[in-house]
Amino acid sequence: MVAPVAYAGWMSLYREQSSGLGFGGVERTFTGLSNYTAVLADPAFRASFLHVAAYCLVYIPVMIGGALAAALLVDSAYARAKRFFQLALFLPHAVPGLIASIVWIYLYTPGLSPVVRWIDAAGGSWNFFSPDHSLSSMANIAVWQWIGYNMVIFFAALQAVPREIVEAATVDGAGAWRIALGIKVPIIRSSVVMTLLFTCVGAVQLFTEPKLLSDQAQTLGNDWSPTMYIVSKAFVDHDYASAAAASLLLALVAGALSFAVTRIGKRWQEA
Repeated sequence: MVAPVAYAGWMSLYREQSSGLGFGGVERTFTGLSNYTAVLADPAFRASFLHVAAYCLVYIPVMIGGALAAALLVDSAYARAKRFFQLALFLPHAVPGLIASIVWIYLYTPGLSPVVRWIDAAGGSWNFFSPDHSLSSMANIAVWQWIGYNMVIFFAALQAVPREIVEAATVDGAGAWRIALGIKVPIIRSSVVMTLLFTCVGAVQLFTEPKLLSDQAQTLGNDWSPTMYIVSKAFVDHDYASAAAASLLLALVAGALSFAVTRIGKRWQEA
């Protein structure tokens, strides 16, 4: 890990320039922090973080809340066929990304998708690739893939909840909702914080979902997310110095976000 980060840091301080109208070869010159200032001044780079922030507002509450609700339901005393539902919810995470991409493109494409056909038959209208719906379509793919994975983490943590506490609360007259929200969730809060931390770091590095939809949803573009911006700079514009600077800035944002989530989690645990 250290070697690639150090190499990216070195690349970000230099820039390759051609001399002699392109016939004099390529020279690597030291530019200091100019690559960082150029990236920060780029409106596309700044907008990419706003796009990811909007995505997180949709994706994280739905995914964390859905995974926690599923884990609580499977862990409840009234649940039946627990192993079946655990496996059924986890299977989407085990599906290879390429196959998942083909499935979702099929389900989103008008004229091919049975879902779109059902919506049209019911008198509705929905374009998964439109500017108004592309964000929710993107979040839906990520939720489908990751909700089962995080459900397994929460369910494993719930297995460590002392059953005598739950039984005592039941004897005292606490209902299922009170036990779930007042006992089980506070006890597994460390697992919730850990999952939230991983989810936030992963969401900042969003790439697969917008890249998957970008061919059909033209408003997404090649620089919709920070990682897409970095890939575009490196492999489309061949500006590796700017790509390296943007990568380190993204790592800095991810680190700051991790610190903030960890601090909030510690305060929750102390409370």
